[in-house]
Amino acid sequence: MQQLLKWTLETIREEESSFSWMEEHRYEWAPLVKSAVSQCVEGKTVLVVTDEPRKWFGKYILNAVNDLRKNRPLLPFYQLAECFPNLSNIHSTDEMQLLEDMLDISYPNGYYIWYIGRGDHPYSKVAYRCHNSFLWVLDEEVQNAFALRSSDALLDIKLLQLYKLFDHTISAALFGDLDLES
Repeated sequence: MQQLLKWTLETIREEESSFSWMEEHRYEWAPLVKSAVSQCVEGKTVLVVTDEPRKWFGKYILNAVNDLRKNRPLLPFYQLAECFPNLSNIHSTDEMQLLEDMLDISYPNGYYIWYIGRGDHPYSKVAYRCHNSFLWVLDEEVQNAFALRSSDALLDIKLLQLYKLFDHTISAALFGDLDLES
C-alpha cells in the first residue's frame, strides 16, 4: 500500500491530460481527500450540493460515481437538493438545524456534504455547518477547503480532473492499494 501523497503525485503524473497544475496543490488536496474518502470507506452517505452554475457537475458526479463498469461496491452518493427540494428555502439557523436533525435521522451511519460552488452562495452555509464537509469553494479562501477560481477558463476541465482523481482515490482505498492511515 502506498501513502496518499506519493500515490496522488504518481496518479497526477500518469494522467494523459494537462493535469500538472495539480502537482503544486496536492498538499492542500491530500488532507481533504483523505477525510472524504475515509468517510466513504466507513459507509457514510455523501450529499452532493452545488451552486447553480455547477449543477451540471453534481449530476455528472452522480452518474459517474456508481458506474457499474468500475466493478466496485455501489456508494451512497445523493444530491441533497433532490432529496430535500426545499433546500433553497432554508435561511435561518433554526431551519438549518431542522435540516440537520432530519439528515441525522435519515442517515444513521453518518453523512457528509460535498459542496462545489461559490463561497457566498446560500447553500455554502449548510455545508460550512457540517464539520466534516468536502468543500470545493470558488472565489474565496476558506479553511479546510480546496480553492478554485470561477474566472479560470479551464475550470470545467479542472473539476472533471479533480473528480477523476477523487474517484481513483476511492477505488484505491476500497481495493487496499492505498494507505489512508499513514
